[in-house]
Amino acid sequence: MTDLLINKSYQCPYCGETIDTCVDSSAGSQQCIEDCSVCCRPIELTITVDDIEGNVHLTARSDTE
Repeated sequence: MTDLLINKSYQCPYCGETIDTCVDSSAGSQQCIEDCSVCCRPIELTITVDDIEGNVHLTARSDTE
């Protein structure tokens, strides 16, 4: 059985800080906004789940991109 909660890291597009987050892969592909824990600016996260292999890809963007 594959783990449904997957730890992922990404860089804040504003301050460059590496941020760790937990992704629920059972929710499928999704978009959300998470504030940076260092500079408190909103980060748009796009989470893509590969249904066949179960791979999770995370993309972080600033709200101005």
